[in-house]
Amino acid sequence: MTASAASDQDALQLLTDLIGTAKRGGADGADAVMFRSASLSLSRRLGKPEGIERSESDDLGLRVFLGKRQAVVSSTDLSKDALAEIAERAVAMAKAAPEDAYCGLAEPELLAGDPPDLDICDQREPDPDELAERAAKAEDAARAVKGVTNSEGAEASWGSSRICLAASNGFAETYASSRHSLVAAVVAGEGTNMERDYEFSSTVYADDLEGAEVIGREAGERAVARLNARKVETASVPVIYEPRVSSSLLRHLAAAINGISVARGTSFLKDKMGKAVFADAITIVDDPHRARGLGSKPFDGEGLANERRKVIDAGVLATWLLDLGSARQLGLGSTGHAARGTSAPPSPAATNLYLEAGTLGPAELMSDIGAGLYVTELIGMGVNTLTGDYSRGAAGFWIENGEIAYPVSEVTIAGNLNDMFANLTAADDLEFRYAINAPTLRIDGMTVAGK
Repeated sequence: MTASAASDQDALQLLTDLIGTAKRGGADGADAVMFRSASLSLSRRLGKPEGIERSESDDLGLRVFLGKRQAVVSSTDLSKDALAEIAERAVAMAKAAPEDAYCGLAEPELLAGDPPDLDICDQREPDPDELAERAAKAEDAARAVKGVTNSEGAEASWGSSRICLAASNGFAETYASSRHSLVAAVVAGEGTNMERDYEFSSTVYADDLEGAEVIGREAGERAVARLNARKVETASVPVIYEPRVSSSLLRHLAAAINGISVARGTSFLKDKMGKAVFADAITIVDDPHRARGLGSKPFDGEGLANERRKVIDAGVLATWLLDLGSARQLGLGSTGHAARGTSAPPSPAATNLYLEAGTLGPAELMSDIGAGLYVTELIGMGVNTLTGDYSRGAAGFWIENGEIAYPVSEVTIAGNLNDMFANLTAADDLEFRYAINAPTLRIDGMTVAGK
């Protein structure tokens, strides 16, 4: 048995013992989760090291049930006395908690069997010199771009986490994940004509990171391209979202189809199951088993099996994102989307959510636009998930006669997500750079509010 496997077994035994203590103290059932995390980051600014941080932590959460009452207690103290106190406190809290008709553990037959190997953990921890070299190369490349006048710095980081979950219904499994990241941010211009921008890469494996020089150069070129930004007149025009910001539209979709929002009736899509929400060319997928995916996990936060699902199938809303509680409230079965931390009950969340690529290139997507906006940055969170009303600050570039014409800043883009989804067209440039991904997207008929 490897050292990591032995450590996992020790952690699962600790959780199992804690659950046993809670049951002996009066709990009808319980589950417990532990996150064992480590991270390392190094930052550099203006050619000099700026900081180095290292952290390691064990964070544990216990959830207990007394009938239809539940309580959650978390702790970073894993000593024997502390764990006994956690179990006692959780049971006492559950006795005083209000009833929740929908809480409870999964039936044993719903639990995940043999979890798949998703290749989501890089076993090699980088040393500080390696991270320092990445940050140095990225910042040097960014500062070398003509027009860059200052630097907010570059940071290289690594993190890993081992997740252990056990429950009194018989579930006991672990998995590990890792992430390597590199970001550079610089300033271009001088005086009142200054702009900043950034570029970054984040992957499970260090070998999959975009090159440090490429990241730095992109950051510098983005900042310079934003110089001499203009304001534009208010108009109703097509809006193009570049991939760095197009994924935000999927985040709004995920919030609207979250089972808790649907069960409470607080989603603008609550009555749209089985109906067309997007054009029939649009398919959106959630895939928790994507190899090396940043949102991948072999089972959900309640120990249920999870699987690839079409959230939007040829434009039609095909599923909610459900955990056990929201599924019971809606009279449905869980979709295996429970996510959890240590200090609260599980709740639904997407994993690797992506909008499938279309057939047109980004240039083709904007070729017939006489006047429009190409968005590269979004500001603020003016989105009402109850009504679908959408209003966000934005910056980017004005489109004239199908071409990028000049940079634009201090504008607001507005619409309603019902209309925006229905009028959305996807380009063919999908890349998996985040946990939630979309290609370049075009939405016709949006309001751009300027001067």
